[in-house]
Amino acid sequence: MKNLQTLLITLFVLMLVGCSSTDSPNNDSGGGITGGNDDDGSAPSDPWSIPVGEVRDGGPGKDGIPSIDNPMFDIASSVNYLSDDELVVGIKIGDMVKAYPHFILDWHEIVNDDLDGTKTTLSYCPLTGTAFAWRSRANNTFSTFGVSGLLYNANLILYDRETDSNWSQILQECVNGELLGETPTKISVIETNWGTWKNSFPNSLVLNLETGFDKPYGSYPYGPYKTDHNFFIFVPSPINTALPNKERIFAIITENNRSKVYRFSNFIGGNAIRDSFFNTDYLIVGNENIIVAFKMSAAFDNLTFTYDFQDSEIFFADNEGNKWNMFGEAIEGPRLGQKLAPSKSVTSMWFAIAAFFPNPSIYIP
Repeated sequence: MKNLQTLLITLFVLMLVGCSSTDSPNNDSGGGITGGNDDDGSAPSDPWSIPVGEVRDGGPGKDGIPSIDNPMFDIASSVNYLSDDELVVGIKIGDMVKAYPHFILDWHEIVNDDLDGTKTTLSYCPLTGTAFAWRSRANNTFSTFGVSGLLYNANLILYDRETDSNWSQILQECVNGELLGETPTKISVIETNWGTWKNSFPNSLVLNLETGFDKPYGSYPYGPYKTDHNFFIFVPSPINTALPNKERIFAIITENNRSKVYRFSNFIGGNAIRDSFFNTDYLIVGNENIIVAFKMSAAFDNLTFTYDFQDSEIFFADNEGNKWNMFGEAIEGPRLGQKLAPSKSVTSMWFAIAAFFPNPSIYIP
């Protein structure tokens, strides 16, 4: 009976996100692909840097989940369609600050945007709960990105519209096609709830509902997926039972693809910790709604940091009297204008980090 219920839910989910496309590889109940997503259905000549047998056809096909290529925005202080607990993804480049609500990204996954003259592609995978942003470039030229229709370990595979190469979102590299092995220029993002974001950046721009598409924004397209730890549409490998599969965690990722995980339960009420992982020192600051991390250099060895969020842009402080925002920028004090080095990190569902970076360390206070 449970298997039948799972099958019915899976079929319902696939009907919600779209029908199968003849452009995408054949798939039977989440089977692997034998070829790529060539329009004529033939197997591609290009190799994959990930196991091709574990690449899944997600169902809707290439661009079956449409990217937002002409995003429209409202000022945060005027937004009335977000509750305080709704999650958003935030970006700050120079003086340009923007937020992208999850409940819109659930239906589009990719937004091709311009931030203060920087062409940017923001991606969010609702099946792994991961958001990344990078420069909109492929083959050394401007390119927008779209949803390929393919998944690896339940995670979004993007394609660039310049060369039709496939890019793994979590690995942040091209895994198939002309640009195989290339990595994008990354842009830091932050995930938090709307209440935290609007108090920190009341003048930021917020992606609004005028997307050009008729979608039931506000309804989650994947049923019980986020809350049922045992329900997968596409089963990842390996499964690590150290934490509940769908627990929302924060992970630091090293250049040699090792990961350390921090649980939101360790930051309830606010916390700032120093930690070391693979010979790199980090500052990790957060509360139950947001965690951020920065690489520490010798220039900051004499500083002691404390959590200091009080519904303003100030997020943490130090013993010199400096005040820092969640992007690691000193906005008050003697170090005004200085910026902490961002870490390679992401907010994610636990299972995704454990699948892509097996045997991750888990921070224990």
